[in-house]
Amino acid sequence: MPVENIISEHRQKMVKAVEVLRDELKAIRTGRASTALVENIRVDYYGTPTQLKQLATLATPQPDLIIIKPFDPASVKEIEKAIRSSDLSIAPIVDGKIIRLSIPPLSEERRRQLATQVKQAGEQAKIGVRNLRRDANKHLEKEQKDGLITEDDLDKSRKQMDDMTKEYTDKVDSVVKDKSDEIMLK
Repeated sequence: MPVENIISEHRQKMVKAVEVLRDELKAIRTGRASTALVENIRVDYYGTPTQLKQLATLATPQPDLIIIKPFDPASVKEIEKAIRSSDLSIAPIVDGKIIRLSIPPLSEERRRQLATQVKQAGEQAKIGVRNLRRDANKHLEKEQKDGLITEDDLDKSRKQMDDMTKEYTDKVDSVVKDKSDEIMLK
């Protein structure tokens, strides 16, 4: 496999690692209502675990309120049950065919806990990026050992992988800082 393909493949995986982190952080409360808090909650819909965003219209008409309007009014009870069993710690208010979620303000202590949780998720993402670098380097070493690339190409490729790893760990740090700032903002 050519060096460019190995590097390109691992770049795509690093991009994906940052995207996964962003998606994971969307579900962390910031004290402000956001549909991202609930859109990926799994609801048992006729025996099939289905994401809430596929079952209902989600809206945030106020900074502290999320409105959930199911497409199928019969699914209101299942949606309520899924929200109660989630780790959101928010009690849903069923109002006929609509579910309301009132987002309470976060205490300072809870903000710090969430910021720590964000940092831990960021560290896991950075570990993932570094593991990708290690895998790419092993692949490149194998290519050199098999005589498919020269030692100079191996050194150049390793440097390229190190630079790319630095770039993506910096992106992870940026995402973590933005989310932490958003959480700590009152």
